[in-house]
Amino acid sequence: MKSYFLRPMLGLSFVLVLFSCKEDTKTTTITETAIKIESQKVSDFFQNTFDEQIARSPEFQTRLGIKKNYGKWNDISPEASERDQKFYKEKLQWLEDSVNVEALSKDVLLSYKLAKQNFEKEIKNYEFRLHNYPVNQMFGAQSGKPAFLINMHRIDSLQDAEAYISRLNGFKPYFEQLIENLKAREAIGVMPPTFVYDKVIQDSENILVGQPFDQTETKSALLEDFTSKIDKLDLDDSIKSQLKTQANESLLNAVKPAYAALIDFMSAQKERSNTDAGAWKFPNGEAFYKNALTNTTTTQLTADEIHNIGLAEVDRIHKEMNAIREKVGFEGDLKAFFEFMKTDKQFYYADDKNGKAAYLDKAVQIIDSMKTRLDEIFITKPKADIIVKAVEPFREKSAGKAFYNRPAADGSRPGIYYANLYDMASMPTYQMEALAYHEGIPGHHMQLAIQQELENVPMFRKFGSYTAYTEGWGLYSEFTPKEMGFYADPYSDFGRLAMELWRACRLVVDTGIHAKKWTREEGIKYYTDNTPNAELDAIKMVERHIVMPSQATAYKIGMMKILELREKAKNTLKDDFDIREFHEVVISHGAIPLNVLEDFVDEYIGSKQNEIK
Repeated sequence: MKSYFLRPMLGLSFVLVLFSCKEDTKTTTITETAIKIESQKVSDFFQNTFDEQIARSPEFQTRLGIKKNYGKWNDISPEASERDQKFYKEKLQWLEDSVNVEALSKDVLLSYKLAKQNFEKEIKNYEFRLHNYPVNQMFGAQSGKPAFLINMHRIDSLQDAEAYISRLNGFKPYFEQLIENLKAREAIGVMPPTFVYDKVIQDSENILVGQPFDQTETKSALLEDFTSKIDKLDLDDSIKSQLKTQANESLLNAVKPAYAALIDFMSAQKERSNTDAGAWKFPNGEAFYKNALTNTTTTQLTADEIHNIGLAEVDRIHKEMNAIREKVGFEGDLKAFFEFMKTDKQFYYADDKNGKAAYLDKAVQIIDSMKTRLDEIFITKPKADIIVKAVEPFREKSAGKAFYNRPAADGSRPGIYYANLYDMASMPTYQMEALAYHEGIPGHHMQLAIQQELENVPMFRKFGSYTAYTEGWGLYSEFTPKEMGFYADPYSDFGRLAMELWRACRLVVDTGIHAKKWTREEGIKYYTDNTPNAELDAIKMVERHIVMPSQATAYKIGMMKILELREKAKNTLKDDFDIREFHEVVISHGAIPLNVLEDFVDEYIGSKQNEIK
């Protein structure tokens, strides 16, 4: 998964679009000049709006490689949320009052409708702005801010170093506002279940380990990062020494008290928490979860429908796994085969430095091998490269199994496939291919890097995200290599099915927890009863469901739609179907809702049929 689990950047994502992207029937004749003028006006609006949003987000500026406001953090105050709401309403009003929709080109019309629905959804979502957990084991300032500095904040000059120190000093006011936000949620009954607290506290304590926070020989994660970046600069030693002294002071006088205050607050709030896991416990929780499912899947599927789809998919995949069990000659039922796959040492690297290095090396080999075959299934390929990294020690205990960070827009940073090697028993070798294909190539790196590199589309579409589309593509990308001859080892093919099974179980458990009042323990048991994954995998996944309602339903819903559309195109076009052309249709527009994707595929089918005639 990608760093997708954070709130959608700039609020331009996770929206349902209920329109067709096909051209409206024109009742009047509009000149090409008029279309050009009106389309340019709206395109300028998109760019100006994006620029305004960028100006309000120092952190997104950094992600884009922009060094304006380089020493600042985003504003997370209630007043900022109110300004955002006013902003969305003003922009929506302009779209409704100032645009002649009939005079827009086809491409601009699509962007217009996407933007309009984005603003409408953000306005609606304001009602649920406190229905989330700003800090939890998956994301939040306690782990996100250090990771941001380490991975995003480049130091290429003295000014960049000073900006880094400024951000260190900004920890204290940022965390003060964060704690106020947590208090506001508690006031309406929104608090994470008890298990979350120890994980957030542990994350926080990890940041305060090492120099200058203690007298050990090891530097803390932030000091090590700052020092290593400073040492690479072409500066006088006296200046470097002064910068390091300033960083030490900021770590002690701003970062340490910020974390100490958060630890104190979370420790106290934990005593007032309970074990209730689902969003049903929130005020108006049923409506919130329904809205979340709609936003995540870009469909009107209900919780019950999604739950039942998951049950059916679990049953289908179990049957395919049984076929592999028989193929490899395993004596015993599927449950016994699961246990064999979980415990046999042949499927795991050693849980030591050498084993972890071997895992990373193998992951690189898998991605490099796929790179050589991309021309077989793609027309457009990303310019940005991808690297493989282990999740940093300070957050590996609570972070997910694997995830992806997109490359910098200016080309200064490659895409990153992160593998979490904290517990090697949770990273079996038979799942390595599927993981690398999903997070790397042809998965998230292909889709997100290409989206970011698109030309002649508004910036908000280059960086927007629809989870069902993005994660649906990631899961679809686990399956596609099988058709290319990968997964030659039946155990590796079992791993692919195990990964798909995992996503099918997500449909069952996410809806079970948030709509059917399942407990955390019931969710864990469903995973351990129905999958070959380690218990720690099950625990982490259920805890992820709990703090990110609906998000995990996107994968299977999106994959199933892409496969459905592919079958539709294959059955219609028969011998004239070209997988490269189909993939071009799917990824050449950037992230879009599933119903809009269907419109594009229908257009492709019609266009191809006309060519044949």
